[in-house]
Amino acid sequence: MQRGGKEGYVGKQAEVHGWVREGQEQSGETELHLIGAPFQIKVWEALLQVPSGHVTTYSEIAGAIGHPKAVRAVGTAVGRNPVSWLIPCHRALRKSGALGGYHWGLPVKRALLAWESAREEA
Repeated sequence: MQRGGKEGYVGKQAEVHGWVREGQEQSGETELHLIGAPFQIKVWEALLQVPSGHVTTYSEIAGAIGHPKAVRAVGTAVGRNPVSWLIPCHRALRKSGALGGYHWGLPVKRALLAWESAREEA
């Protein structure tokens, strides 16, 4: 799946900075209008339940949404998450504890997990 295209964003920079800050601080609220298959939406909703500084596995997500044998399908749905900063797909790991994949690369996934963990411990 290719991400991005010729989309553009036009807005006020101050509003964007506030929105990003709220995301980092896990404060504020925003409405998401996601387009996806019902299964994907369930997976993304499950990811929203994983607190900052914590992780889960694809297997645990599969069980949580009532499809314990659909681990690969969960992995695919996690990978198709269109707004990874808001729906924290970086918090999903393989059952072995390995990081698995991440669209923006494993160094970014590692950094996000470390940053959230450090904030949790502070």
